[in-house]
Amino acid sequence: MRHNFPFLALVGQDKMKTALILAVINPALGGVLIRGEKGTAKSTAVRAMAALLPGQKAVEGCPYGCDPESPEKWCSHCQELYGTGDSRTAPPLRSRVRPLVELPIGATEDRLLGSLNLEKAMTAGESVFEPGLLAQANRGILYVDEVNLLDDFLVDVLLDAAAMGRNFVEREGVSVTHPALFTLIGTMNPEEGELRPQLLDRFGLCVEVKGLSDPRLRAEVIKERLAYESDPEAFVRSFEDRERELGVQIEKASLRLSDVELTDDALKDAVDVALRLGVDGHRGDLTVVKTAMTLAAWEDRPLDREMVLTAAELALPHRMRRKPFQDVDFNVRMRLEEEGGDAVRTDAV
Repeated sequence: MRHNFPFLALVGQDKMKTALILAVINPALGGVLIRGEKGTAKSTAVRAMAALLPGQKAVEGCPYGCDPESPEKWCSHCQELYGTGDSRTAPPLRSRVRPLVELPIGATEDRLLGSLNLEKAMTAGESVFEPGLLAQANRGILYVDEVNLLDDFLVDVLLDAAAMGRNFVEREGVSVTHPALFTLIGTMNPEEGELRPQLLDRFGLCVEVKGLSDPRLRAEVIKERLAYESDPEAFVRSFEDRERELGVQIEKASLRLSDVELTDDALKDAVDVALRLGVDGHRGDLTVVKTAMTLAAWEDRPLDREMVLTAAELALPHRMRRKPFQDVDFNVRMRLEEEGGDAVRTDAV
């Protein structure tokens, strides 16, 4: 049995952990890009996050794991079997682990999107759709390590599917649409190359991770890792109750999200911050608002200006205008404080 390193055992990297939690609570944020040097627990954090999430109910026999509580999002297969509207019947259920699908760098378009089942096409003459990785990732996490090395077209397809929550396939006599509501998480080492700005902007959140500079924290990292390697089962068990509770809190926050109210003040703050930081387009403003509302659901309290600032730190740095040779690692709050102005209070920065 494989024991994932516990999420709560990760030392430091609070911004990365917050971004992962918010992205799981609200897949509509558009995913998370984690940039950082090697050995900073990027992949470990992603797998640890997936492991602590509670299981989920799915329609029995559905290749997409449709949510029995959301018939409006069912695939055509489930709609045909169990009907729609008032004539709908209750489908049989199964329990499953929240999927974590890892996309290999060498994946093809067919492997990602799905394609015609060649065996059935050749033997029976039937045009049958073979679901791809997007189908497997529905209602779960799709993880792409070294996303900067992935073909630009595949990255674009991933981001489109993440934004729409559905996958559309038109090819080889097959016309299929199916739910693909997943949390997209990409990790990369900037030393190996950057994403094109057009693709970078499509990720909802972006965090920069670095090795810890505090000697005490670095020593704690070593101690935790040695304890884990000495007895993985016992180490994981020591975090089991707290991990389960964190998973439940994330589920409750997902349910609270629809009740969060966007105030005029919070909207004004989000727009002002984006304008003052020179963010092009409107995607940044929208993502700041969505992130702040998700943060309010997570903390279970009304939306306020501090949440908008925290959201801006996650949603805007990779969208800010840069001059040649300028470092991408902006500190949003420091930048706001230096520029001054009335949009954000100095005491909040």
